[in-house]
Amino acid sequence: MGLDGGTTGPLTAADGRAFRAPAQGTQLILRVLRVSLHLGFAALLLLGVVRYALSLGGTPTPAAALVFALAVLLAAVYLGGTAAEKRHALDASRFDPVPYARVWLGAVVLLWAALLFFSADFAWLAFPLFFLQLHLLPRGWGLLAVVATTAALVVALILHTPDGTVNAALVIGPGFGAVFAVITGLSYQALYREAEEQRRVAEVLRATRSELAASQREAGVLSERARLAREIHDTLAQGLSSIVLMSRATERSLDSGDLTSARERLRVVEDTASAALEQARDFVRSPGTSAGTELPDMLRSLCADTQRQAQAAGEPLEVRFELSGDPREVPAELSQALLRASQASLANVLRHAHATRAVLTLGFLEDELTLDVYDDGVGFDPETPVPGAGLGLGLLRSRLLALGGGVVLESAPGEGAVVAIRVPERYAVARPAAVREEETS
Repeated sequence: MGLDGGTTGPLTAADGRAFRAPAQGTQLILRVLRVSLHLGFAALLLLGVVRYALSLGGTPTPAAALVFALAVLLAAVYLGGTAAEKRHALDASRFDPVPYARVWLGAVVLLWAALLFFSADFAWLAFPLFFLQLHLLPRGWGLLAVVATTAALVVALILHTPDGTVNAALVIGPGFGAVFAVITGLSYQALYREAEEQRRVAEVLRATRSELAASQREAGVLSERARLAREIHDTLAQGLSSIVLMSRATERSLDSGDLTSARERLRVVEDTASAALEQARDFVRSPGTSAGTELPDMLRSLCADTQRQAQAAGEPLEVRFELSGDPREVPAELSQALLRASQASLANVLRHAHATRAVLTLGFLEDELTLDVYDDGVGFDPETPVPGAGLGLGLLRSRLLALGGGVVLESAPGEGAVVAIRVPERYAVARPAAVREEETS
């Protein structure tokens, strides 16, 4: 009910709020102050009882019995209030004593005043009462209660003097104690408010950290899902599409009895399936790498494979690779992105363009890296893309955007199509040292 003596229970403030225990560092200081207050109250009450008993000289009186009963009742009320608050702090379903805090304080003060009426030996209990009044009452009322308690204490001390004379020490002592109690009580409240603010900030930081960790996990999942979508589209999906195309061509060859063409197409199916399987293993095992192969060599090989697939399918498609500028080393991530872009673009040419010629040009310019895929096919209206090509173009744009590049699609019905990719010179960090020295000299 008063200043809680536990380590985790709430403190009952003047407005009836139950505060949670502050952060561990300041909590120890506050706990020592609370425990000291409770022990001080018990010690002063016990001291008053002992001194009063000694003053009787071994002769019991009815008044003495009443004093002892009041002392026991005061101890029970004080202990009961603090114990009730402690139990509620540990288990919120138990009786909540907070609404009755001021009633409890009033009972404690009245019992103390009754004891003080019989003996000045209980005068010093006023000092722990000062702290309780400052803590449980609003600041203005708390200060007024301290002043009233101090005045009652001074009057009682004067009345209990043998001759009833006013001694300066009887006024200065309680007054000094009241001032000290007010300063200490206000300092305690300021310390507690600071500790409570630290606890609140710590809780906010913990909650923010948990939310950030959850967001990072979710972002990681989404990023991995997007990566797998790109890789599956650019490798497995393209390979399976080629296999379907070759299978249909093989079926036509078998129907016509052309076993030579059927065998050739089956070999293409086998090679395509093996390549797709190896690509799947590659992006699962070590995504974004190119097994040490130079980008121009990979693109040249891709063009040859695409032309072979077209010929095996009976398509009169010539696929040529051209290199512009002096080749430079390209980072694996960028190399992989351009390879996937080339695979997707040539796959679209093979499936949709009905072209006779396609040219893939890789350009190493002064301030950018370019990749153009041209075909002389039927073309289309870019505003109404070919069904099935939209997903690949979207994935391609997102992949290049992550690398600081971009892609432009140009086409018109009957005029072929061009996929133009531009990546800024950020890949220059991977140039050989000799090339960088020549440029800076």
